[in-house]
Amino acid sequence: MKLLFDQNLSPHLVDALTDLYPGSAHVRDVGLARADDREVWEHAKTQGFVVVSKDSNFHQLAFLHGPPPKAVWLRLGNCTTEDIEQVLRARHADVVAFGDHLEEAFLVLE
Repeated sequence: MKLLFDQNLSPHLVDALTDLYPGSAHVRDVGLARADDREVWEHAKTQGFVVVSKDSNFHQLAFLHGPPPKAVWLRLGNCTTEDIEQVLRARHADVVAFGDHLEEAFLVLE
């Protein structure tokens, strides 16, 4: 499963999590640093990414349009990049299971 990290997350997560989520990217790396959420959503859809964000806007897109793509909302408040990495590592099985369920569009990680 490959993740597309939104602008509100550190691009360092791509390298830090490559062992669990190979092929992942940050929006900056795919030319979407200044793109709006809809553009990010469409890119994720066409390229087979799961969007990861701290922004609830992707919940609305998932609700309105359904998968693909899927979205993971990190509801962690103020935290470090290392905290986010640890959550995505600790919840790896949940993220993979979410990706395997075709009907599910949105996952909240707290």
